[in-house]
Amino acid sequence: MITTIVEFELAQPLSREQAREIFLSTAPKYQGMAGLIRKYYFINREGTRSGGVYLWQSRQDADRLYTDDWNAFVRGKYGVEPRVIYLETPVVVDNVINQVITDD
Repeated sequence: MITTIVEFELAQPLSREQAREIFLSTAPKYQGMAGLIRKYYFINREGTRSGGVYLWQSRQDADRLYTDDWNAFVRGKYGVEPRVIYLETPVVVDNVINQVITDD
């Protein structure tokens, strides 16, 4: 599994409610996306930094999303360039389903 952290400094601060509305408007784009296990949207308390944390089945699945078109989508929505960090994720503790998930 792969975790990606996408983050960006916002050109203009957003309130939590403004961010929530934007996040809800883009969430359907990620539902049912091949290889995406889970996505968390975030915004910092000051409303100046935002992004998402994604859990993917594989690096190839993640790479299918992070294209030039996706970068343009993010720039259009938030007015800034995103930064993507890739992390290996060998183990996940999921307390909702009460399981420890491994990538084997």
